[in-house]
Amino acid sequence: MEEKLKTVEVVAALVIKDDRVLATRCAPHKHGGGWEFPGGKLEPGELPQDAVVRELAEELDVCVEAGELLCTVEWDYPTFHLRMHCLECRLISGTIRLREHADARWLSVEELRSVDWLPADVEVLAALEQRLRRG
Repeated sequence: MEEKLKTVEVVAALVIKDDRVLATRCAPHKHGGGWEFPGGKLEPGELPQDAVVRELAEELDVCVEAGELLCTVEWDYPTFHLRMHCLECRLISGTIRLREHADARWLSVEELRSVDWLPADVEVLAALEQRLRRG
């Protein structure tokens, strides 16, 4: 019988500004330094919209407004199952300060596939490309 993987529920912020989306690169010791959409784990009983606002304040020192859910990605990593709620967000205030990440970039729709995304984040790209193309 196959062992069921533990599910980890997270949020990812698709911060869109001037038709570009914010991408962050993990520190080399975390996920091999791959690129991801910023965010983090949902606390018990926390709404995804609240979690994304909290996580971006903690990780990047910015205030965002959570918007619509663009998609939810289900992805099996070797040791856990990831459920990632991807929310469109608007930057309200603050200047990005990297507290946990090694780098950050604003990527246009044409640049989206120019970085080495973590596997679950790759799953977001098609929906995000459609969203950025419609403006």
